[in-house]
Amino acid sequence: MKVAFTTSTGAIVDGNFRKSNSYSVWDIGPLEANHVTTVFITADANNEDERITARVEALKGCSIVCAQLISGPAAAKLVARGIHPMKTGDGAAVEEIIGKLQTVLKGTPAPWLQKAQNRDYGGSGYDSEHYGHPI
Repeated sequence: MKVAFTTSTGAIVDGNFRKSNSYSVWDIGPLEANHVTTVFITADANNEDERITARVEALKGCSIVCAQLISGPAAAKLVARGIHPMKTGDGAAVEEIIGKLQTVLKGTPAPWLQKAQNRDYGGSGYDSEHYGHPI
């Protein structure tokens, strides 16, 4: 399944969802994890609602978004698009989160996570239409 991380370094989740300008997207399965792309937000919106919407649209196709902070309105927009928001708190390592997700996927994941995994692996894999295009 595809998971996006708010990160400026690629190693640590260090961004607020609505303010981050880069999202590292990984394809994570029970046995493998591969970096797919980095999505850059190159143009900012005029107001908070537009800013959040632009980020949600840029990450469509992801199952989970991990951010240091995610506001209520941002979380609601993510959920409405079928993306699960995960607030990580301060300084969580991307590799550590990937490892924890893989451990869960190897066992019996929660129904929502199982559904996300099945949806992503039922498709054709990486979809360049949804990733890598600056907005």
